[in-house]
Amino acid sequence: MSARIGVAVMAVLLALYVVLVGQRAWLLLTSEEPVGIVMGIALVVLPLVAVWAIWREIRFGMRASALAARLETEGGLPAEELDVRPSGRPEREQADELFPAYRADVEAHPDDWRAWFRLGLAYDGAGDRRRARQAIRTAITLERGR
Repeated sequence: MSARIGVAVMAVLLALYVVLVGQRAWLLLTSEEPVGIVMGIALVVLPLVAVWAIWREIRFGMRASALAARLETEGGLPAEELDVRPSGRPEREQADELFPAYRADVEAHPDDWRAWFRLGLAYDGAGDRRRARQAIRTAITLERGR
């Protein structure tokens, strides 16, 4: 629930930022100065990129959460309990030991979104966030293309 509150706060702050920057952009675009117009265009483009990036992350989070919930109801989430450090992160060595089984499952079932999602969880447990996100994106793509 705290993650959702954080997302809501960030969305409100982004909206405020877009409004304030939009006002400045309009002033610069109507200044009739070449440098001001270029800066005004930049102030229009940069918030649009920020909105797109945040929307993409929110959409990824919603889809990943939906897949996790679906996998949990099916009883397909990994049953292994990982020991966690005080920070809440799992012990990397233990996650590394479990990783080969999930990788083998993906190699045996490359079109199964469930296998890819579990591999993403294994990557995350091993501390490799980039590959975890990539595997979960693959799971989302496979599930949507059923």
